[in-house]
Amino acid sequence: MRVLYLLNISNSDRLSADSGWIFADLLAPALVDAGAAVTVAAPAAAGDTRCRFHQTKVPGTKYRARFSADIDELVALIRAEKPEVVVANQIEEAPAIRTALLEAGSNALLAGYCHYLPFSFTGGGQLLLDPSLDDAGLGRPVLLAFAAGLAACDRVMVHSSAAASWVSAAAARMTVDLGDRLRVVPAPRDERLVREPETARTASGTAIGIYNHRLYAHYGTEQFVDLARDLAASGTVRLRVMDLFGKRRAERKGLDDSPEKMRDQLAALPHVQVVSDRGDRVRYKNLLAGARFGIAPFRPGCPWSMSVIDCQGMGLPVLSPRLGWLAEHIDPELCFATPAEAVALAERLATDDEFHAVHAKRAHASTADFAPALVAARYLEAIS
Repeated sequence: MRVLYLLNISNSDRLSADSGWIFADLLAPALVDAGAAVTVAAPAAAGDTRCRFHQTKVPGTKYRARFSADIDELVALIRAEKPEVVVANQIEEAPAIRTALLEAGSNALLAGYCHYLPFSFTGGGQLLLDPSLDDAGLGRPVLLAFAAGLAACDRVMVHSSAAASWVSAAAARMTVDLGDRLRVVPAPRDERLVREPETARTASGTAIGIYNHRLYAHYGTEQFVDLARDLAASGTVRLRVMDLFGKRRAERKGLDDSPEKMRDQLAALPHVQVVSDRGDRVRYKNLLAGARFGIAPFRPGCPWSMSVIDCQGMGLPVLSPRLGWLAEHIDPELCFATPAEAVALAERLATDDEFHAVHAKRAHASTADFAPALVAARYLEAIS
């Protein structure tokens, strides 16, 4: 099977913070191992030397990534690669890709991967636009472009059952009939970030809880800041917060400077250490390895979190708000509804060795089905 993987990269200056790139970098070699011929078209290469690479431009903003597809380039690429399957990692680009397939005379299957959802649902079923994609009122055009992308695809892939439910509900509201085109295909775990759970008893000193998520406001980071204050006041836990971006491009800061603001607020709190992995996966692993547990983001429309999987693969239990996919995937005993519950769970993970050991093993086991080879098999089945 010849697969053309069209990958948008929003964090080209810090690839280790771009989950879409990491997903492709892990998945592409596994697809090759399974017998596929893979070409990645992206601003930066993903996969290994067995994967062909076609370099594309870095979109100036996240909106250009959704609204400025170069159909001439797509037609030329499709004619050159002669794919049997084209994967659109930016679902909003699917209508342009469908147009290019038509012009190129290709009957390739078009598969869209809903890597990011531009909406969420309240508990009462109200659809909310994602604030990160609603600058200058663009949220609704993005949502409509997302729906158009769904309509243009032969297959629609999502990370989780929660995401499948949300995408199905959103599609129905916009009169897009998905029929039997929807498939659940999780992202692969990074095998470099997998180890057996630690069995040693609590070391002397205060336990470390790690927050390894991007610090956007729409990830619910302000709620985490409040929780960090409460945890610091408890005296039982110190926090390690990852600054995954470092210095960002001016174009990105101009649209959303919340990561810098959140980072400064967190750095000013007692017992909170803000650290950078400097884009180095070995350093990132070591920073995770030194923690006792992880903390999930407060992001309402979270269809998946690679950072959560990173922690769990390392044998770190993750405590989480009871939201979306997080509530689907994380052990119910580690989900909380109030800050007081979160502090109590953190203190117990910090001090109760038996409780920690049980959940460390469960966390590690919960990632077993996300080994790249297993995900590649599901991916190929979905696009066959």
